[in-house]
Amino acid sequence: MRLITFESAGQQRLGAWIERDTRIVDLHRAAALLDPAGGPDAALGSMQALMESGEAGLDRARQAVARAPEEAVLATDDVRILAPVPRPIQMRDSLAFELHLRQAKRANAAMRLRHAPDAQEQLAALERSGGFEPAPIWFKQPVYYKCNRFNVVGTGHDIEWPAYSEVLDYELELGIFLGRGGKDIPAGRARSHIFGYTVYNDVSARDAQADEMPGMLGPAKGKDFDTGNVLGPCIVTADEIADPYALTMTARINGELWSQGSSATMYHRFEDIIAHVSASETLLAGEFIGSGTVGNGCGFELGRYPQAGDVMELAIEGIGTLRNRIVRPARA
Repeated sequence: MRLITFESAGQQRLGAWIERDTRIVDLHRAAALLDPAGGPDAALGSMQALMESGEAGLDRARQAVARAPEEAVLATDDVRILAPVPRPIQMRDSLAFELHLRQAKRANAAMRLRHAPDAQEQLAALERSGGFEPAPIWFKQPVYYKCNRFNVVGTGHDIEWPAYSEVLDYELELGIFLGRGGKDIPAGRARSHIFGYTVYNDVSARDAQADEMPGMLGPAKGKDFDTGNVLGPCIVTADEIADPYALTMTARINGELWSQGSSATMYHRFEDIIAHVSASETLLAGEFIGSGTVGNGCGFELGRYPQAGDVMELAIEGIGTLRNRIVRPARA
C-alpha cells in the first residue's frame, strides 16, 4: 500500500493512494461503512495507530482498500497531503553513504575557511594530511543523531529559510518507519521491523552547520528550524519494495537534475542501523530513521545551492516525489 496522511474539512485522516495516486481511500471511513456494527477501527485512525497495530491492522487496511465504497474515496486534488506522520514519536538520521561523507568533509572545511585569505592552501594541507578521510569509527558502526520531530512538514509545504543563514541546502535521503519495536534487535531479523519506506529531505543551513560542528556537539541550528524535516509524500509498505537497496534517487531544482544516486551505495544498511540503535535501548513502532544523504545528493557536495523561490523535487524510485518551494520570510 501507498499510505498517506491528508487533511480534509479541517481533519487529519489516514488514507491509501489508489489509481496512480489520483484518488485516496479514507481508510477509517471505508472500514466504518463496510462494518457499521463494528464501531470505529482505532488502528485506522492515524498512521501511528496503524504502525502500532501490527499485521492485523495492515490486513484490515488492505481489506478497506480492496472493498472501499465510493463514499469513502476522494480525489487527491481535493485534499491537502501532509507528512505521512506529521509528528513522529522519534526521529534519527544516519550517515550511511561513504561518498557523501568524504565529499561533505571537504565541503565543510571549505565552508569554515570561506573567509580565510589562504583557504586553498589550508584545504590542500588538510587533504595531504588525510583530513577528509572518514574516521575509523564510521566504518566500525553506524553513526546518527536525533532530529527535531516537531519540525516536520510534507510535500507541497513551503520551506522557510532561517533568518540566521545565508546558505540553505537540500539533502536527498531514503527513510524508514518502524512497525515493530524491540531491544537488542539482531541485524538478521531487523528487516521484519520495517513498516515502510519514504523520502526524506533533511534541509540544512550549511553556514550555521559549518560554524557550529567544530564545537564537537550537534548538529544544532544547522538543522533545527521550522520546516527543516520534510517527509513523504507517502509511506510505501515494506511488502511493496522488493529490494530497498536498488532504488534510484534523484533531486531536481526548478526541473533541472542536480543529483542522482542509488540506495545500493549505502555502506551501513538499515538492518545494521536498527541493530546498533537498539543495543540496550528499546525502540518503538512509529520511530523514523533516515539513511543519510546519498552521494552527490546535496548542493554542499556539488558546490551549488538552491535559492529563495526555487522548487526542490526529491524523488526515490517506487516511492514518489517530495516537492517543496523555498521561501524567505520578510524580516522584522
